[in-house]
Amino acid sequence: MPDAANAVDFAIIGAGPAGLMAAEILCAAGHKPHIFEAMPTPARKFLMAGKSGLNITHSEALESFLTRYGAAEPQLEKAIRAFSPDDIGAWANDLGVETFTGSSGRIFPTVFKASPLLRSWLKRLEQGGANLHTRHRWRGFADPSNLIFDTPEGEKTISAHTVLFALGGASWPKLGSNGDWQQAFKGAGITLAEFQPSNCGFDSSWSAFCSDRFAGEPIKNVKLSFQEQTVQGDFIVTKSGVEGSAIYALSAAIRDALIKGDDASITIDLTPDRSTERLTTALSQGRGKKSFSTFLKKATGLIGVKAGLLREADPGAHTLEADALATLIKALPIRLIRPRPLAEAISSAGGVVFGALDENLMIKTRPGHFCAGEMINWDAPTGGYLLTACFAQGRQAANGMLNWHEKHHSK
Repeated sequence: MPDAANAVDFAIIGAGPAGLMAAEILCAAGHKPHIFEAMPTPARKFLMAGKSGLNITHSEALESFLTRYGAAEPQLEKAIRAFSPDDIGAWANDLGVETFTGSSGRIFPTVFKASPLLRSWLKRLEQGGANLHTRHRWRGFADPSNLIFDTPEGEKTISAHTVLFALGGASWPKLGSNGDWQQAFKGAGITLAEFQPSNCGFDSSWSAFCSDRFAGEPIKNVKLSFQEQTVQGDFIVTKSGVEGSAIYALSAAIRDALIKGDDASITIDLTPDRSTERLTTALSQGRGKKSFSTFLKKATGLIGVKAGLLREADPGAHTLEADALATLIKALPIRLIRPRPLAEAISSAGGVVFGALDENLMIKTRPGHFCAGEMINWDAPTGGYLLTACFAQGRQAANGMLNWHEKHHSK
């Protein structure tokens, strides 16, 4: 049993965006939450995501914004409306971090990095009375109110009246979100959905030539389509397949199709600025004595990896009539056969199902225990949607914790 020194009113397990946002709400209400983080420093995935430019949210109209969460929209809508993209911008500015909206609609800190925002945030939490305990890895439940941690000083048991689990999903495990909490949750009878990669790359069946010649090459300004979705942007050819922002935008639908055993062929419009008719006219001029590469470049502008993908899709592309070749250029098929491993994914789907939680994100079978963030079974594309939902759920859970604590602490 823990001694009095290890008894706390509010325990937050996980110092990522959801956990830190919950701590902020608790501090603002006059409490001094204890945050337990397995890694030596907090918010490592948040910092890593910010290395290429921290995208904290998106300027898209809220009604459209909410649709990005797919099947989980009804469960996330209330939280996001309560802490909207506009609220996130104001929150960042209040921390002394100015933001701007990029050409894609994504909202970034003007300094682009995550570290200044995180430093200011942690300082506010410290001043508010939050207690951060690093190298405290949660191992499971000792009994309904006691939590077991591995620490540098050995195993420690903490007694907590109200608990938030913000342990993350199972992507980028080296940064702390390795999903090792699942066994304890399953043992406690909490229903989980299997983790799946999200915002991930996919393997294809490249020829040896394509794999060796074009691995690492970017494909710029194309349209990708899968099922009813179409996105315009860029992606990268990898040794085994494809990855990059345009692929990530379609990844949930592609992954789900593969899980069902359905075909997962995407189509690529290699020349979104040229119509099929325009291409057909240009290609109808005839090659003459030109090589196919020279003819293709002059007629369509396709060179390098784009021309390579054309031949990869149809080795006989050079023999096609003008209309058939134009059609292939506008709807080039690439069959995807499997997602890349979960450890490589930007995020994950799966985790605690919403049916196991009440409207305040409290675990129905464990009163006083809440969940927030990527450890819950919801999915979202990159572009600020992931962070927005983590922030919003952290606040939602914290408000639930405050209500629970007020009603039950004295009993």
